[in-house]
Amino acid sequence: MPRHPGSLGFLATPTGLASIDRRQFLRMSAGFSVLSGVGLRSQELWAFVEPADEDFAEAVEYDLAVGHLGVSFSGDSAEARAINGMIPGPLLRLKEGQDVILRVTNNLDETTSLHWHGLLVPFDMDGVPGFSYSGIEPGETFTYRFRVRQSGTYWYHSHSGGQEQRGVYAPIVIDPAGDDPVEFDREHVIVLSDWTDEKPMEVLRNLKGNGGYYNYGKRTLPGFVKDLFDDAGAAIRDRDMWGRMRMDPTDLADVSGATYTFLLNGQTAEQNWTGLFCAGERVRLRIVNAAAMTYFDLKIPGLTMTVVQADGQDVEPVAVEELQIATAETYDVVVEPEAGQAYTIFAQTLDRSGFARGTLSEREGAEAHVPARSPRPLRKMPMAGHEMPMAGHEMPTAATNMPTNPVAHAEHVVGPASRTVHAKLEYAHLRALSPNVDVREPTKTVVFRLTGDMERYFWTLNDKKLSDSDPIRLQVGERVRIQFVNETMMEHPMHLHGVFMELQNGQDRAHAPRKHTISVNPLETVEAHVTYEVAGPWALHCHLLYHMATGMFARVEVTDGPLAENT
Repeated sequence: MPRHPGSLGFLATPTGLASIDRRQFLRMSAGFSVLSGVGLRSQELWAFVEPADEDFAEAVEYDLAVGHLGVSFSGDSAEARAINGMIPGPLLRLKEGQDVILRVTNNLDETTSLHWHGLLVPFDMDGVPGFSYSGIEPGETFTYRFRVRQSGTYWYHSHSGGQEQRGVYAPIVIDPAGDDPVEFDREHVIVLSDWTDEKPMEVLRNLKGNGGYYNYGKRTLPGFVKDLFDDAGAAIRDRDMWGRMRMDPTDLADVSGATYTFLLNGQTAEQNWTGLFCAGERVRLRIVNAAAMTYFDLKIPGLTMTVVQADGQDVEPVAVEELQIATAETYDVVVEPEAGQAYTIFAQTLDRSGFARGTLSEREGAEAHVPARSPRPLRKMPMAGHEMPMAGHEMPTAATNMPTNPVAHAEHVVGPASRTVHAKLEYAHLRALSPNVDVREPTKTVVFRLTGDMERYFWTLNDKKLSDSDPIRLQVGERVRIQFVNETMMEHPMHLHGVFMELQNGQDRAHAPRKHTISVNPLETVEAHVTYEVAGPWALHCHLLYHMATGMFARVEVTDGPLAENT
């Protein structure tokens, strides 16, 4: 099916560079120093993208370089890290079955790495220091080689020293080897992220000193007095329970708009990234949450979004007005904009402290109404009549094994003959388009209790940080049940490397959606089934950067041979 590439490819084709070849062009671009996000047109954003066509090469090579970059997202000058002088970095356009060679040069004065998030690669190509290799030292080049085993929308980022927070992230689009089940005429990649002028270790020090350092929306004494007048007993019990949790019901995000500027394709809300469409087109939006710490609620007022892919895996179409996208997740949606209209892509943060936005229109420079942010939600104690667990203690009961979003939304039907349009996407709506290969009953259960302490600001798995815990030992081909038991009042996007997790969300096992990142809500238990096909040490961690950095990280060792007694 012919497709307009949208913002996916304009310059870098093997034959489209005239006097220099593509490899030379990429090497040259690695030395550019640009003020990212200022004055960039959408056509320039993905300047190094392979086109999607039937003549796609059996093998492809990319030269990437991680280096310093001066930026001004907040209005002040700051120093970032970037891939090939771009934030986000260059989109990699690949094809299922293709052999890929990626030469990554470190132009920093510190160790770096690149991890191919969600891609099924050999463990020594996964790009996680301490697991795959020791990292890429300054001045060195590391060559990643692997065959692409999947299709869909993914991303890549640094796994070193908080560099992901400083700009080292970029999208990946992999075309299927056969026909794409999604019909569309044009596509745009939408990369959401958060930026702070503070260095990652400065942010972490602030959180260590005060877990609520960036929470400017805490409840006040006048609010407590009002609650006392409304219901004194309930107000006192509520404050006591939150006090024992060392939290506040406004603790929706550890790091907020107090320091963050929120970006869409490397541009601020004022810069207003624009994606073009023509009348009558079905437009595919490939949405990546590359933020370090931020959940986004995304909507496009005036348009229904049809979700067709979650974490790169095709799902049966689900029509929604809004979707929550956790840190590290990806969603593909199809929209059908009308002629003569402009539409705002509006991604507000979970704590409503800020938003990213862009525009879909038929021409550059158009704008649509930017909606007001929704009221800031408050966390609720979900187990009325039960005492809340203290940090580091087990819950009295498990909440549920079917994830839902923190704020409930009703469904409605548009028109007597229309399909159901959900107000907000829930995990329970997701159903795999193609059946899962392995639907066996798991023979082993591994429980990960998500634990931590907001006041002292550390986060752990089963009350232990990585350095204090024993590895989880599994075997290739073994069917495993993983249970995430969240004993905290924060969301945790749990990412398992090297395999897709089949989320047990109420669908039959054959159609359980496959995800590389599962968001586990406060006091919730979530179950997923996995079967590893490749041996090696693999990482499991919360993808909130400062949760991972303080200890919410585990090592999963998968072996081809017989197992010793499992830990």
